[in-house]
Amino acid sequence: MPCSYAIYKERRLVITKVWDRVTFSEIRSHQEQFRNDPDFDPQFNLLIDATAATALDVSTDEARTIASQGLFSPTSRRALLASNPAVFGMARLMGVYHAMSTKQEQLRVFYDRALALQWLGLKDDPESKG
Repeated sequence: MPCSYAIYKERRLVITKVWDRVTFSEIRSHQEQFRNDPDFDPQFNLLIDATAATALDVSTDEARTIASQGLFSPTSRRALLASNPAVFGMARLMGVYHAMSTKQEQLRVFYDRALALQWLGLKDDPESKG
């Protein structure tokens, strides 16, 4: 499955990474994995790093399903980082669906990791080695 995650409890953050072509069933399976992780808290924020993804292989209905799931609290922020324009566009669509279902704009899509981290309220990158 082209998905992995790490939970940073002290930062109140989940970082998900996706790569290659990611399907709807893989995304759903991945969400269930971290939902069932004892370290997961729905109050955490989420960073989805999709910079290595070549495609989000989901239909518009599947995108709506993914975006409307209540994995995180309505006030949790979600940032999706993309480098591929098609992935960026699909993520923006999911952001619209999320805003429609929750009446809040808590999912934003970025090309720049520093801006995504800043929007999540982080001063530094939990994954940086330096």
